[in-house]
Amino acid sequence: MQTNLIETLTNQLSLSLGVELEASGRHVHLSKEDVTALFGPHAALTPVRPLSQPGQFVCAQRVTLEGPKGTISNVVVLGPERPHTQVELSLTDGVALGIRPPVRLSGDVAGTPGITLRYGDRSVKLSHGVIAAKRHIHLTPADARRLGVENGEEVRLACLTSRPLTFGGVEVRVSPDYRSFAHLDYDEANACGFQKGDRAILLPG
Repeated sequence: MQTNLIETLTNQLSLSLGVELEASGRHVHLSKEDVTALFGPHAALTPVRPLSQPGQFVCAQRVTLEGPKGTISNVVVLGPERPHTQVELSLTDGVALGIRPPVRLSGDVAGTPGITLRYGDRSVKLSHGVIAAKRHIHLTPADARRLGVENGEEVRLACLTSRPLTFGGVEVRVSPDYRSFAHLDYDEANACGFQKGDRAILLPG
């Protein structure tokens, strides 16, 4: 009886103070220039399925990442095209490639390591652009108000998962263009035993 009561209260708390979790695997965002360089002069990114964030999608295209110590093949490309190419890895991926990606928010690539992208006999050598994504939460303005947080604020994220774990240094990002989800990379998702549909509660940073 006590266990059922605790589960009920936890579920109610996660709905009122929480957000759904998502795990984000390694992926690449490409500029128009690099789409052309890798896939040909008339190539365009081919959508396969939408992602949770509006306008974002998984592409049919895949690339190989070549680092100083190893390669990772069949890495997904996400669309749409971006002004600058960016590669997002877990820290474990970085070890396999021989790269130390700094923990950054998407788009913050100044001073980051480079890497080579390959598709067949075509390749692009990046001088920079490799990051490990900082833990973050996408929120609509309405959900930000409900949860009492603001854009740019850092919070803790208590994951209600099979291996409950609280992450610190989680940045809140608020926009009417978002859908509300918290994003972890695969290292973090595996550490907390994430399964699709799991939720987390926001706590003061």
